[in-house]
Amino acid sequence: MRVNNKASARYAVSRVKIGGSFFALLFAWNVHASCQYQVTNQWNNGFTAAIKITNTGTGAINNWSVNWQYSGDNRITNSWNANLSGANPYSASNLSWNATIQPNQTVEFGFQGTKGTAAAEVPVINGAPCGGSVTSSSRAASSSSNATTTSSSRPASSVAMSSSSRISSNAVSSSSAFNLVEASNPTIWADVPDPSVIRVGNTYYMSSTTMHMSPGVPIMKSTDLVNWSLINYAYSTLDNTSAFNLENGQNAYGKGSWASSIRYVDGTYYVSTFSYTTNKTYIYKTRDIENGPWTVSALNGLYHDSSLFFENGRAFLAYGIDDIKIIELTADASAIKPGGLNQTIITKSSSVAGTNFIVRPEGTHLQKINGRYYISLITWPSGKSRTQLIFRSNNLTGPYEARIALQDQGVAQGGLVDTPTGNWYAFLFRDFGAVGRIPYLVPVSWQDGWPVMGVSGKVPQKLGFVVEDKNLRGIVTADEFNQGSQGSSSLPLQWQWNHNPDNSGWSLLNRPGYLRLTTKRTAANFEVARNSLTQRTFGPQSSARIAMETAGMKDGDYAGLGALQTRYGFVGVNKTGGNKSIVMVDTTSGSPQEITRIGLNQDRVYFRIDMDFRNQTDQGRFYYSLDGNNWTVIGSTLRMTYDLKHFMGYRFALFNYATQSTGGYVDFDYYRLGQ
Repeated sequence: MRVNNKASARYAVSRVKIGGSFFALLFAWNVHASCQYQVTNQWNNGFTAAIKITNTGTGAINNWSVNWQYSGDNRITNSWNANLSGANPYSASNLSWNATIQPNQTVEFGFQGTKGTAAAEVPVINGAPCGGSVTSSSRAASSSSNATTTSSSRPASSVAMSSSSRISSNAVSSSSAFNLVEASNPTIWADVPDPSVIRVGNTYYMSSTTMHMSPGVPIMKSTDLVNWSLINYAYSTLDNTSAFNLENGQNAYGKGSWASSIRYVDGTYYVSTFSYTTNKTYIYKTRDIENGPWTVSALNGLYHDSSLFFENGRAFLAYGIDDIKIIELTADASAIKPGGLNQTIITKSSSVAGTNFIVRPEGTHLQKINGRYYISLITWPSGKSRTQLIFRSNNLTGPYEARIALQDQGVAQGGLVDTPTGNWYAFLFRDFGAVGRIPYLVPVSWQDGWPVMGVSGKVPQKLGFVVEDKNLRGIVTADEFNQGSQGSSSLPLQWQWNHNPDNSGWSLLNRPGYLRLTTKRTAANFEVARNSLTQRTFGPQSSARIAMETAGMKDGDYAGLGALQTRYGFVGVNKTGGNKSIVMVDTTSGSPQEITRIGLNQDRVYFRIDMDFRNQTDQGRFYYSLDGNNWTVIGSTLRMTYDLKHFMGYRFALFNYATQSTGGYVDFDYYRLGQ
């Protein structure tokens, strides 16, 4: 991914950021269909939008067309999945492949446009099959009474399918704003471990693990199971303790919050997680997954790798290691239900996979599909790869029968998800060295009521359907730090702080157009420094660069760009005795070593880190520049290692820490991706 200038970097940020203020819905109804206009994204002078047509009647809709008109300055520049004509008003009609809309089926097309500084307009949709306009009051009523629901979770077929025979649930046309490519694995070449995925209507939501980072439990959104965008977090801070604040010699590295579970029931989204730092289990709830607010209930006790499950007004957690247990919650999932169900439902689940294990079965995902209960687990038998297990029963409490579901490339841990068109997949992950644990999408067919994962038992690299090539735009992003110039103090969702931040020590407003990091305490080294701001690294190769201004540094300060994990490395500026130097520090040996020191006689300086994750090469190279154009290698090559002390992939990190006195500051002008 390459971002070459400040303007294009701002565009990259805005393209991936989907917030509540960028999301508007309008419904128009008649007896045949519902038509929905949705603003999917917008930036200072442009927007993208989509129109969904859902057949609510009993007969097929053929050869549809719709029209709409903007009252303001919104204008369309390109479109996809429809024939678009007109120049305000606009008309859109079907292509050959989406001409027919069967009952309860939805067709969607999209477009990109320009606008002024105001929010993107949401016009009324007219024309068959949408019918006439509706009043603003009836729009709100329609929106609230037509909440999307999850699928019936019914296996589409008992016949095995090859990956080449599958089709995308959201086909796209060649007029897309992005190039079209065949979907392939890994679907996300970045650290997104312990995925829990659900489908709500035509949209997929995923929660994941980010351990000691804040905010935590990221929530992601997709329409094709391949391109994902961060839309929210379940919490800003998990708890306000010394460990989470990097105080008193304590930290939450390798702990924090672990494997989460996401569910949607009757208009409410639920997310659970648990923490070996606090020895508690947390359940978060919201009716607006993109904007919140979230409420939280803390359960005393650890319910390891727990899976939320709801049925007939009852709520449960399934959890455990080897012996899988279930415990009943109150109906609102806010507490353990006194006298409720509490028993072991699978004893020694490892017995199906062997006798000796590196990791015994864990990672519980409990789902009900077509009247049966399915439990997915991951285990790691000695001498073999990480392995996915599947258990099934006709009753929630068992007895359960078991199979090895997948044993290929170490791809395991996750659950099952279906598409609106009836295809099934397992959304799992693979340990991939220093970049972290990366998600894979595995085709699933159904045979005699069992989910059969993979193609001939293997995880395919190609998935047999076409998607837009958005790369990782929704997962990582460049940042020009111009939010303060627009009066905002918010960072894009792709940023996370290493542990809880001290919010008095950073600002986008002190110097608009820059991120200022100010030291608030002393620290012994980069790993224990507070207010390091991080983003994921990504494969197969990563490159990030920054511009930093150092006039506000004090003696003993270190600031710059780091590669954060247990065996970290960084390139930055150190001020000592009134003089500044560029330094490179390498922790490949297990302890930080200053490799190179070069005198610096100017305030503005540029740093870059390149990472190579191809075939788990796992190397990082460090660079500096005095003009932002000519780069010089500095120090040694960092031999990056996925260390369980941090238990996550390497992070790019912006940092500023003091070793002598507080109050020094640096200003980051930009963070850009690509060399």
